Amino acid sequence: MQLNVIKRLATQPHMGIIRWNRSYSSVPVSSPPQQHNTDYQELYNLLQSGKTSMDIKTLSKIHSRIITFSYGTSPSLMASLMLKYVHCNCRSIVYKVIDQVFCWSIDLVELNLIIDKLMRTENYRVAKMVFNKMPARDVVTWNTMIGGYVRKARFEEALRLFRFMNKSNVEPDKYTFASVINGCAKLGALKHAQWVHELLIEKRIELNFILSSALIDMYSKCGKIQTAKEIFDGVQRNNVCIWNAMISGLAVHGLALDAIKVFTKMEVENVLPDSITFLGILTACSHCGLVKEGRKYFDLMRSRYSVQPHIEHYGAMVDLLGRAGLLEEAFAMIKSMPMEPDVVIWRALLGACRTYKKPELGEAAMANISRLRSGDYVLLSNIYCSQKRWDTAQGVWEMMKKKGVHKVRGKSCFEWAGFLHPFKAGDRSHPETEAIYKMLEGLIQRTKLAGYVPTTDLVTMDVSEEEKEGNLYHHSEKLALAYGILKTTSGAEVRISKNLRICYDCHSWIKIVSRLLSRVIIVRDRIRFHRFENGLCSCGDYW
Repeated sequence: MQLNVIKRLATQPHMGIIRWNRSYSSVPVSSPPQQHNTDYQELYNLLQSGKTSMDIKTLSKIHSRIITFSYGTSPSLMASLMLKYVHCNCRSIVYKVIDQVFCWSIDLVELNLIIDKLMRTENYRVAKMVFNKMPARDVVTWNTMIGGYVRKARFEEALRLFRFMNKSNVEPDKYTFASVINGCAKLGALKHAQWVHELLIEKRIELNFILSSALIDMYSKCGKIQTAKEIFDGVQRNNVCIWNAMISGLAVHGLALDAIKVFTKMEVENVLPDSITFLGILTACSHCGLVKEGRKYFDLMRSRYSVQPHIEHYGAMVDLLGRAGLLEEAFAMIKSMPMEPDVVIWRALLGACRTYKKPELGEAAMANISRLRSGDYVLLSNIYCSQKRWDTAQGVWEMMKKKGVHKVRGKSCFEWAGFLHPFKAGDRSHPETEAIYKMLEGLIQRTKLAGYVPTTDLVTMDVSEEEKEGNLYHHSEKLALAYGILKTTSGAEVRISKNLRICYDCHSWIKIVSRLLSRVIIVRDRIRFHRFENGLCSCGDYW
Protein backbone atom coordinates (compact mmCIF):
# COMPACT_ATOMS: atom_id res chain seq x y z
CA MET A 1 0.00 0.00 0.00
CA GLN A 2 2.78 2.39 0.94
CA LEU A 3 4.68 1.81 -2.28
CA ASN A 4 1.50 2.23 -4.32
CA VAL A 5 1.05 5.72 -2.83
CA ILE A 6 4.45 6.78 -4.12
CA LYS A 7 3.97 5.11 -7.50
CA ARG A 8 0.66 6.96 -7.88
CA LEU A 9 2.31 10.26 -6.93
CA ALA A 10 5.04 9.73 -9.48
CA THR A 11 2.52 9.28 -12.34
CA GLN A 12 0.28 12.21 -11.44
CA PRO A 13 0.36 15.44 -13.49
CA HIS A 14 2.08 18.40 -11.85
CA MET A 15 4.57 15.98 -10.31
CA GLY A 16 6.94 18.87 -10.08
CA ILE A 17 9.77 17.87 -12.40
CA ILE A 18 11.55 21.18 -13.08
CA ARG A 19 13.20 21.82 -16.43
CA TRP A 20 16.72 23.19 -16.05
CA ASN A 21 18.52 25.27 -18.66
CA ARG A 22 21.55 23.91 -20.47
CA SER A 23 24.01 25.91 -18.37
CA TYR A 24 22.95 23.87 -15.31
CA SER A 25 22.05 27.05 -13.47
CA SER A 26 20.80 26.57 -9.93
CA VAL A 27 17.80 28.76 -10.86
CA PRO A 28 14.86 26.78 -12.33
CA VAL A 29 13.38 27.86 -15.63
CA SER A 30 10.01 28.36 -13.93
CA SER A 31 9.81 29.33 -10.28
CA PRO A 32 6.94 28.17 -8.07
CA PRO A 33 3.96 30.54 -8.20
CA GLN A 34 4.01 33.32 -5.60
CA GLN A 35 0.70 32.21 -4.06
CA HIS A 36 2.30 28.94 -3.03
CA ASN A 37 4.67 30.58 -0.54
CA THR A 38 2.17 30.09 2.29
CA ASP A 39 1.80 26.45 1.27
CA TYR A 40 5.57 26.01 1.46
CA GLN A 41 5.69 27.43 4.99
CA GLU A 42 2.77 25.25 6.07
CA LEU A 43 4.43 22.10 4.67
CA TYR A 44 7.73 23.03 6.29
CA ASN A 45 6.05 23.55 9.67
CA LEU A 46 4.23 20.24 9.42
CA LEU A 47 7.46 18.35 8.73
CA GLN A 48 9.32 20.23 11.49
CA SER A 49 6.60 19.62 14.07
CA GLY A 50 7.54 18.16 17.44
CA LYS A 51 6.14 14.74 16.57
CA THR A 52 8.86 12.37 15.51
CA SER A 53 6.42 10.38 13.37
CA MET A 54 2.97 10.60 11.82
CA ASP A 55 0.71 8.08 10.14
CA ILE A 56 1.55 7.08 6.59
CA LYS A 57 -1.70 8.52 5.20
CA THR A 58 -0.95 12.04 6.52
CA LEU A 59 2.65 11.81 5.37
CA SER A 60 1.57 10.70 1.89
CA LYS A 61 -0.72 13.74 1.61
CA ILE A 62 2.15 16.06 2.55
CA HIS A 63 4.37 14.29 0.02
CA SER A 64 1.70 14.76 -2.67
CA ARG A 65 1.42 18.49 -1.93
CA ILE A 66 5.21 18.91 -2.10
CA ILE A 67 5.19 17.41 -5.59
CA THR A 68 2.08 19.29 -6.71
CA PHE A 69 3.54 22.67 -5.74
CA SER A 70 6.94 21.91 -7.32
CA TYR A 71 8.81 21.96 -4.02
CA GLY A 72 10.70 18.77 -4.78
CA THR A 73 13.94 20.71 -5.14
CA SER A 74 13.76 22.19 -1.65
CA PRO A 75 16.58 20.57 0.38
CA SER A 76 14.85 21.30 3.71
CA LEU A 77 11.54 19.78 2.65
CA MET A 78 13.01 16.69 1.00
CA ALA A 79 15.41 15.96 3.87
CA SER A 80 12.60 16.42 6.40
CA LEU A 81 10.34 14.19 4.32
CA MET A 82 12.98 11.44 4.30
CA LEU A 83 13.36 11.75 8.09
CA LYS A 84 9.60 11.41 8.63
CA TYR A 85 9.50 8.26 6.48
CA VAL A 86 12.44 6.86 8.46
CA HIS A 87 10.57 7.56 11.72
CA CYS A 88 7.52 5.80 10.24
CA ASN A 89 9.78 2.81 9.55
CA CYS A 90 9.07 3.19 5.82
CA ARG A 91 12.60 2.72 4.55
CA SER A 92 11.42 1.36 1.21
CA ILE A 93 9.65 4.68 0.57
CA VAL A 94 12.78 6.58 1.63
CA TYR A 95 14.61 4.84 -1.21
CA LYS A 96 11.87 5.95 -3.62
CA VAL A 97 12.12 9.55 -2.37
CA ILE A 98 15.88 9.48 -2.96
CA ASP A 99 15.28 8.23 -6.50
CA GLN A 100 12.77 11.06 -7.06
CA VAL A 101 15.29 13.62 -5.82
CA PHE A 102 17.77 12.53 -8.47
CA CYS A 103 15.05 12.47 -11.16
CA TRP A 104 14.44 16.16 -10.40
CA SER A 105 18.09 16.98 -11.12
CA ILE A 106 18.63 18.86 -7.88
CA ASP A 107 21.93 20.66 -8.07
CA LEU A 108 25.01 19.87 -6.00
CA VAL A 109 24.49 22.68 -3.49
CA GLU A 110 21.00 21.41 -2.64
CA LEU A 111 22.14 17.80 -2.39
CA ASN A 112 24.85 18.89 0.04
CA LEU A 113 22.18 20.62 2.16
CA ILE A 114 20.11 17.42 2.21
CA ILE A 115 23.13 15.39 3.36
CA ASP A 116 23.94 17.99 6.01
CA LYS A 117 20.46 17.77 7.51
CA LEU A 118 20.49 13.96 7.46
CA MET A 119 23.90 13.83 9.17
CA ARG A 120 22.89 16.36 11.82
CA THR A 121 19.85 14.23 12.69
CA GLU A 122 22.03 11.08 12.85
CA ASN A 123 20.42 9.41 9.83
CA TYR A 124 23.79 8.21 8.58
CA ARG A 125 22.47 5.34 6.51
CA VAL A 126 20.12 7.55 4.49
CA ALA A 127 22.80 10.25 4.13
CA LYS A 128 25.24 7.60 2.84
CA MET A 129 22.63 6.43 0.31
CA VAL A 130 22.21 9.96 -1.03
CA PHE A 131 26.00 10.37 -1.05
CA ASN A 132 26.52 7.10 -2.96
CA LYS A 133 23.96 8.03 -5.65
CA MET A 134 25.44 11.46 -6.32
CA PRO A 135 26.84 11.64 -9.87
CA ALA A 136 29.38 14.25 -8.74
CA ARG A 137 30.71 15.37 -5.36
CA ASP A 138 32.63 18.46 -4.37
CA VAL A 139 34.79 19.13 -1.31
CA VAL A 140 31.72 20.39 0.60
CA THR A 141 30.03 17.00 0.06
CA TRP A 142 32.97 15.13 1.54
CA ASN A 143 33.40 17.63 4.38
CA THR A 144 29.72 17.35 5.31
CA MET A 145 29.94 13.55 5.56
CA ILE A 146 33.31 13.42 7.34
CA GLY A 147 32.47 16.30 9.71
CA GLY A 148 29.11 14.70 10.49
CA TYR A 149 30.76 11.40 11.45
CA VAL A 150 33.30 13.18 13.67
CA ARG A 151 30.62 15.27 15.43
CA LYS A 152 28.75 12.11 16.36
CA ALA A 153 31.89 10.24 17.53
CA ARG A 154 31.95 7.86 14.55
CA PHE A 155 35.67 8.43 14.12
CA GLU A 156 36.63 5.22 12.33
CA GLU A 157 33.92 5.79 9.69
CA ALA A 158 35.22 9.34 9.22
CA LEU A 159 38.74 8.04 8.64
CA ARG A 160 37.54 5.37 6.21
CA LEU A 161 35.66 7.98 4.21
CA PHE A 162 38.69 10.29 4.24
CA ARG A 163 40.83 7.49 2.77
CA PHE A 164 38.15 6.99 0.11
CA MET A 165 38.20 10.75 -0.61
CA ASN A 166 41.93 10.63 -1.23
CA LYS A 167 41.34 8.08 -3.98
CA SER A 168 38.81 10.41 -5.66
CA ASN A 169 39.51 13.46 -7.81
CA VAL A 170 38.49 15.88 -5.04
CA GLU A 171 41.28 17.49 -3.04
CA PRO A 172 40.78 17.87 0.73
CA ASP A 173 40.92 21.41 2.12
CA LYS A 174 41.66 22.91 5.54
CA TYR A 175 38.12 22.13 6.74
CA THR A 176 38.53 18.47 5.78
CA PHE A 177 41.79 18.25 7.72
CA ALA A 178 40.33 20.06 10.74
CA SER A 179 37.61 17.38 11.03
CA VAL A 180 39.93 14.44 10.40
CA ILE A 181 42.58 15.70 12.84
CA ASN A 182 39.87 16.10 15.48
CA GLY A 183 38.74 12.52 14.80
CA CYS A 184 42.29 11.19 15.19
CA ALA A 185 42.61 13.09 18.48
CA LYS A 186 39.42 11.58 19.88
CA LEU A 187 40.38 8.12 18.66
CA GLY A 188 43.92 8.38 20.04
CA ALA A 189 45.26 6.44 17.06
CA LEU A 190 48.86 7.59 16.56
CA LYS A 191 49.56 5.88 13.22
CA HIS A 192 46.44 7.41 11.69
CA ALA A 193 47.39 10.80 13.17
CA GLN A 194 50.89 10.71 11.71
CA TRP A 195 49.56 9.70 8.28
CA VAL A 196 47.05 12.58 8.28
CA HIS A 197 49.75 15.07 9.33
CA GLU A 198 52.08 13.85 6.54
CA LEU A 199 49.25 14.26 4.05
CA LEU A 200 48.58 17.78 5.32
CA ILE A 201 52.20 18.70 4.60
CA GLU A 202 52.17 16.91 1.24
CA LYS A 203 49.04 18.82 0.15
CA ARG A 204 50.69 22.08 1.24
CA ILE A 205 47.71 23.14 3.32
CA GLU A 206 48.55 26.41 5.02
CA LEU A 207 48.28 26.28 8.79
CA ASN A 208 45.86 28.68 10.47
CA PHE A 209 45.15 28.89 14.20
CA ILE A 210 42.40 26.23 13.92
CA LEU A 211 44.68 23.65 12.28
CA SER A 212 47.63 24.52 14.53
CA SER A 213 45.46 24.06 17.63
CA ALA A 214 44.02 20.82 16.23
CA LEU A 215 47.49 19.36 15.55
CA ILE A 216 48.71 20.21 19.07
CA ASP A 217 45.55 18.66 20.52
CA MET A 218 45.86 15.57 18.31
CA TYR A 219 49.44 14.75 19.24
CA SER A 220 48.72 15.46 22.92
CA LYS A 221 45.82 13.02 22.89
CA CYS A 222 47.81 10.43 20.94
CA GLY A 223 50.49 10.43 23.66
CA LYS A 224 53.14 12.40 21.72
CA ILE A 225 53.35 15.47 23.95
CA GLN A 226 56.90 16.25 22.76
CA THR A 227 55.68 16.46 19.15
CA ALA A 228 52.83 18.72 20.33
CA LYS A 229 55.42 20.99 21.98
CA GLU A 230 57.49 21.13 18.78
CA ILE A 231 54.45 22.16 16.74
CA PHE A 232 53.55 24.78 19.36
CA ASP A 233 57.07 26.22 19.22
CA GLY A 234 57.04 26.35 15.41
CA VAL A 235 53.72 28.07 14.68
CA GLN A 236 52.41 31.60 15.03
CA ARG A 237 50.87 31.91 18.48
CA ASN A 238 48.75 35.02 18.13
CA ASN A 239 45.48 33.27 18.95
CA VAL A 240 44.48 32.10 22.43
CA CYS A 241 43.20 28.76 21.02
CA ILE A 242 46.78 27.63 20.30
CA TRP A 243 47.86 28.39 23.87
CA ASN A 244 44.78 26.64 25.26
CA ALA A 245 45.52 23.50 23.22
CA MET A 246 49.09 23.36 24.59
CA ILE A 247 48.08 24.00 28.21
CA SER A 248 45.27 21.40 28.04
CA GLY A 249 47.63 18.89 26.41
CA LEU A 250 50.20 19.32 29.16
CA ALA A 251 47.40 19.01 31.73
CA VAL A 252 46.24 15.56 30.55
CA HIS A 253 49.86 14.39 30.66
CA GLY A 254 50.19 15.55 34.27
CA LEU A 255 52.79 18.17 33.37
CA ALA A 256 51.37 20.94 35.55
CA LEU A 257 54.63 22.86 35.98
CA ASP A 258 55.12 22.93 32.20
CA ALA A 259 51.54 24.16 31.79
CA ILE A 260 52.22 26.97 34.27
CA LYS A 261 55.38 27.91 32.31
CA VAL A 262 53.33 28.14 29.11
CA PHE A 263 50.82 30.37 30.92
CA THR A 264 53.67 32.66 32.07
CA LYS A 265 55.02 32.81 28.50
CA MET A 266 51.52 33.65 27.32
CA GLU A 267 51.48 36.67 29.64
CA VAL A 268 54.90 37.80 28.34
CA GLU A 269 53.65 37.62 24.73
CA ASN A 270 50.57 39.69 25.67
CA VAL A 271 48.00 37.06 24.73
CA LEU A 272 44.99 37.41 27.00
CA PRO A 273 43.87 34.12 28.62
CA ASP A 274 40.20 33.19 28.53
CA SER A 275 37.99 30.86 30.56
CA ILE A 276 39.31 27.78 28.69
CA THR A 277 42.90 28.76 29.54
CA PHE A 278 42.11 28.80 33.25
CA LEU A 279 40.19 25.54 33.03
CA GLY A 280 43.32 23.92 31.54
CA ILE A 281 45.54 25.34 34.30
CA LEU A 282 43.17 24.23 37.08
CA THR A 283 42.93 20.75 35.54
CA ALA A 284 46.74 20.54 35.40
CA CYS A 285 46.96 21.53 39.09
CA SER A 286 44.31 18.95 39.94
CA HIS A 287 46.20 16.11 38.23
CA CYS A 288 49.36 16.93 40.18
CA GLY A 289 47.94 17.91 43.57
CA LEU A 290 49.11 21.53 43.32
CA VAL A 291 46.48 22.89 45.71
CA LYS A 292 48.28 26.18 46.47
CA GLU A 293 48.82 26.95 42.79
CA GLY A 294 45.24 25.98 41.93
CA ARG A 295 43.86 28.38 44.50
CA LYS A 296 46.17 31.10 43.14
CA TYR A 297 44.95 30.79 39.53
CA PHE A 298 41.32 30.47 40.60
CA ASP A 299 41.64 33.85 42.34
CA LEU A 300 43.79 35.33 39.55
CA MET A 301 41.21 34.74 36.84
CA ARG A 302 38.81 37.10 38.61
CA SER A 303 41.15 39.66 40.18
CA ARG A 304 43.53 40.27 37.26
CA TYR A 305 41.69 39.14 34.14
CA SER A 306 38.04 39.71 35.11
CA VAL A 307 37.14 36.20 33.93
CA GLN A 308 34.18 35.02 35.97
CA PRO A 309 34.40 31.34 37.00
CA HIS A 310 31.90 29.07 35.26
CA ILE A 311 30.56 25.85 36.69
CA GLU A 312 33.46 23.97 35.01
CA HIS A 313 36.01 26.00 36.99
CA TYR A 314 34.25 25.22 40.26
CA GLY A 315 34.20 21.57 39.19
CA ALA A 316 37.96 21.63 38.61
CA MET A 317 38.50 23.16 42.08
CA VAL A 318 36.28 20.55 43.75
CA ASP A 319 38.25 17.86 41.90
CA LEU A 320 41.56 19.45 42.98
CA LEU A 321 40.55 19.62 46.64
CA GLY A 322 38.96 16.17 46.61
CA ARG A 323 41.99 14.46 45.06
CA ALA A 324 44.18 16.13 47.70
CA GLY A 325 42.02 14.67 50.47
CA LEU A 326 40.48 18.02 51.44
CA LEU A 327 36.95 16.65 51.22
CA GLU A 328 35.36 18.98 53.74
CA GLU A 329 36.78 22.02 51.94
CA ALA A 330 35.57 20.61 48.62
CA PHE A 331 32.09 20.12 50.08
CA ALA A 332 32.15 23.68 51.48
CA MET A 333 33.07 25.05 48.03
CA ILE A 334 30.10 23.22 46.51
CA LYS A 335 27.80 24.77 49.11
CA SER A 336 29.17 28.29 48.47
CA MET A 337 28.91 28.18 44.66
CA PRO A 338 26.87 31.03 43.12
CA MET A 339 25.15 28.54 40.80
CA GLU A 340 23.52 25.14 41.26
CA PRO A 341 26.21 22.40 41.23
CA ASP A 342 25.82 19.92 38.39
CA VAL A 343 26.25 16.15 38.40
CA VAL A 344 29.90 16.44 37.28
CA ILE A 345 30.77 18.27 40.50
CA TRP A 346 28.96 15.78 42.71
CA ARG A 347 30.66 12.92 40.87
CA ALA A 348 34.07 14.52 41.50
CA LEU A 349 33.26 14.54 45.22
CA LEU A 350 31.96 10.98 45.05
CA GLY A 351 35.21 9.83 43.39
CA ALA A 352 37.23 11.47 46.16
CA CYS A 353 35.05 9.70 48.75
CA ARG A 354 35.97 6.40 47.09
CA THR A 355 39.69 7.21 47.28
CA TYR A 356 39.60 8.34 50.92
CA LYS A 357 36.91 5.86 52.07
CA LYS A 358 34.28 8.37 53.21
CA PRO A 359 30.94 6.54 52.78
CA GLU A 360 28.77 9.11 54.60
CA LEU A 361 29.90 12.00 52.40
CA GLY A 362 29.68 9.69 49.38
CA GLU A 363 26.03 9.00 50.21
CA ALA A 364 25.42 12.76 50.43
CA ALA A 365 26.97 13.21 46.99
CA MET A 366 24.84 10.39 45.58
CA ALA A 367 21.68 11.99 47.00
CA ASN A 368 22.38 15.12 44.92
CA ILE A 369 22.82 13.31 41.60
CA SER A 370 19.39 13.41 39.97
CA ARG A 371 20.05 10.82 37.26
CA LEU A 372 22.38 8.17 38.62
CA ARG A 373 24.60 6.37 36.12
CA SER A 374 26.26 3.00 36.50
CA GLY A 375 29.58 4.60 37.49
CA ASP A 376 27.93 6.37 40.45
CA TYR A 377 26.62 3.09 41.86
CA VAL A 378 29.98 1.39 41.26
CA LEU A 379 31.88 4.12 43.11
CA LEU A 380 29.61 3.86 46.17
CA SER A 381 29.76 0.07 46.06
CA ASN A 382 33.57 0.25 45.92
CA ILE A 383 33.59 2.46 49.03
CA TYR A 384 31.61 -0.16 50.95
CA CYS A 385 33.71 -3.06 49.58
CA SER A 386 36.95 -1.36 50.65
CA GLN A 387 35.52 -1.38 54.20
CA LYS A 388 34.34 -5.00 53.78
CA ARG A 389 30.70 -3.94 54.14
CA TRP A 390 29.62 -6.64 51.72
CA ASP A 391 25.89 -6.57 52.52
CA THR A 392 25.68 -2.81 51.96
CA ALA A 393 27.66 -3.14 48.71
CA GLN A 394 25.35 -5.94 47.57
CA GLY A 395 22.40 -3.65 48.29
CA VAL A 396 23.83 -1.10 45.87
CA TRP A 397 24.09 -3.74 43.13
CA GLU A 398 20.54 -4.92 43.81
CA MET A 399 19.36 -1.31 43.52
CA MET A 400 21.11 -1.09 40.14
CA LYS A 401 19.41 -4.27 38.99
CA LYS A 402 16.02 -3.07 40.20
CA LYS A 403 16.37 0.22 38.31
CA GLY A 404 17.66 -1.48 35.18
CA VAL A 405 21.08 0.21 35.38
CA HIS A 406 23.89 -1.77 33.74
CA LYS A 407 27.56 -1.29 34.51
CA VAL A 408 29.55 0.26 31.67
CA ARG A 409 32.15 -2.31 30.71
CA GLY A 410 35.76 -1.24 30.51
CA LYS A 411 37.30 -1.46 27.05
CA SER A 412 40.99 -1.12 26.23
CA CYS A 413 42.43 -0.83 22.72
CA PHE A 414 45.83 -1.46 21.19
CA GLU A 415 46.60 -0.10 17.72
CA TRP A 416 48.39 -2.53 15.45
CA ALA A 417 48.83 -2.80 11.67
CA GLY A 418 46.42 0.07 11.03
CA PHE A 419 43.62 -1.37 13.17
CA LEU A 420 42.43 -0.82 16.73
CA HIS A 421 42.17 -4.11 18.62
CA PRO A 422 39.58 -3.79 21.43
CA PHE A 423 39.55 -5.92 24.61
CA LYS A 424 37.06 -6.26 27.45
CA ALA A 425 37.60 -7.94 30.81
CA GLY A 426 37.80 -11.70 30.35
CA ASP A 427 37.59 -11.24 26.57
CA ARG A 428 38.17 -14.37 24.49
CA SER A 429 36.87 -13.11 21.15
CA HIS A 430 40.22 -12.12 19.63
CA PRO A 431 41.60 -14.47 16.92
CA GLU A 432 44.88 -14.74 18.88
CA THR A 433 43.23 -15.36 22.26
CA GLU A 434 45.30 -18.41 23.17
CA ALA A 435 48.62 -16.64 22.55
CA ILE A 436 47.41 -13.54 24.41
CA TYR A 437 46.39 -15.49 27.53
CA LYS A 438 49.60 -17.49 27.46
CA MET A 439 51.61 -14.24 27.34
CA LEU A 440 49.48 -12.74 30.14
CA GLU A 441 49.88 -15.76 32.42
CA GLY A 442 53.64 -15.59 31.98
CA LEU A 443 53.65 -11.88 32.83
CA ILE A 444 51.50 -12.44 35.93
CA GLN A 445 53.91 -15.06 37.24
CA ARG A 446 56.96 -12.87 36.59
CA THR A 447 55.42 -9.80 38.22
CA LYS A 448 54.39 -11.83 41.27
CA LEU A 449 57.98 -12.92 41.74
CA ALA A 450 58.96 -9.23 41.43
CA GLY A 451 56.58 -8.16 44.21
CA TYR A 452 53.18 -7.72 42.56
CA VAL A 453 50.35 -8.30 45.03
CA PRO A 454 46.80 -8.18 43.56
CA THR A 455 44.65 -5.45 45.10
CA THR A 456 41.75 -7.73 45.95
CA ASP A 457 39.76 -5.18 47.96
CA LEU A 458 38.80 -3.62 44.61
CA VAL A 459 36.77 -6.71 43.69
CA THR A 460 33.15 -5.95 44.46
CA MET A 461 32.22 -9.50 45.54
CA ASP A 462 32.47 -11.40 48.81
CA VAL A 463 34.34 -14.37 47.35
CA SER A 464 37.61 -16.15 48.08
CA GLU A 465 40.94 -14.36 47.59
CA GLU A 466 41.82 -16.78 44.79
CA GLU A 467 38.63 -15.90 42.89
CA LYS A 468 39.26 -12.18 43.41
CA GLU A 469 42.77 -12.52 42.00
CA GLY A 470 41.43 -14.39 38.97
CA ASN A 471 38.99 -11.55 38.36
CA LEU A 472 41.79 -8.95 38.42
CA TYR A 473 44.16 -10.90 36.16
CA HIS A 474 41.92 -10.57 33.11
CA HIS A 475 41.14 -6.83 33.17
CA SER A 476 40.98 -5.22 29.72
CA GLU A 477 44.21 -3.21 30.28
CA LYS A 478 46.17 -6.37 31.04
CA LEU A 479 44.83 -8.18 27.96
CA ALA A 480 45.60 -5.20 25.70
CA LEU A 481 49.12 -4.91 27.11
CA ALA A 482 49.75 -8.64 26.71
CA TYR A 483 48.72 -8.37 23.05
CA GLY A 484 50.90 -5.28 22.60
CA ILE A 485 53.95 -7.08 24.00
CA LEU A 486 53.14 -10.12 21.87
CA LYS A 487 53.10 -8.10 18.63
CA THR A 488 55.90 -5.56 19.17
CA THR A 489 59.65 -6.02 19.22
CA SER A 490 61.68 -5.97 22.41
CA GLY A 491 62.11 -2.45 23.76
CA ALA A 492 59.37 -0.90 21.62
CA GLU A 493 56.80 1.44 23.18
CA VAL A 494 53.33 0.02 23.78
CA ARG A 495 50.33 2.39 23.64
CA ILE A 496 46.94 1.54 25.08
CA SER A 497 43.74 3.56 25.36
CA LYS A 498 40.90 2.87 27.79
CA ASN A 499 37.34 4.23 27.94
CA LEU A 500 37.32 4.35 31.79
CA ARG A 501 39.89 5.28 34.42
CA ILE A 502 42.68 2.77 34.87
CA CYS A 503 42.18 0.75 38.05
CA TYR A 504 44.68 0.77 40.92
CA ASP A 505 45.59 -2.89 40.46
CA CYS A 506 46.39 -2.55 36.75
CA HIS A 507 48.33 0.63 37.45
CA SER A 508 50.53 -1.14 40.00
CA TRP A 509 50.98 -4.16 37.75
CA ILE A 510 51.95 -2.16 34.64
CA LYS A 511 54.63 -0.29 36.61
CA ILE A 512 56.31 -3.61 37.41
CA VAL A 513 55.94 -4.85 33.80
CA SER A 514 57.64 -1.68 32.50
CA ARG A 515 60.61 -2.36 34.79
CA LEU A 516 60.91 -6.09 34.08
CA LEU A 517 60.71 -5.70 30.29
CA SER A 518 62.53 -2.33 30.06
CA ARG A 519 59.57 -0.99 28.13
CA VAL A 520 57.85 2.37 27.92
CA ILE A 521 54.09 1.74 28.26
CA ILE A 522 51.68 4.61 27.65
CA VAL A 523 48.07 4.30 28.78
CA ARG A 524 45.45 6.92 27.92
CA ASP A 525 42.46 6.53 30.22
CA ARG A 526 39.30 8.63 30.45
CA ILE A 527 41.03 11.31 32.52
CA ARG A 528 44.70 11.52 31.56
CA PHE A 529 47.86 9.86 30.25
CA HIS A 530 50.07 7.51 32.25
CA ARG A 531 53.62 6.96 31.01
CA PHE A 532 55.17 3.90 32.67
CA GLU A 533 58.95 3.53 32.55
CA ASN A 534 61.47 1.74 34.81
CA GLY A 535 58.78 0.88 37.35
CA LEU A 536 57.48 4.43 37.70
CA CYS A 537 54.50 6.32 36.30
CA SER A 538 54.42 9.93 35.13
CA CYS A 539 51.38 10.55 37.37
CA GLY A 540 53.49 9.92 40.47
CA ASP A 541 50.73 7.53 41.64
CA TYR A 542 48.44 10.53 41.92
CA TRP A 543 45.40 10.21 39.74
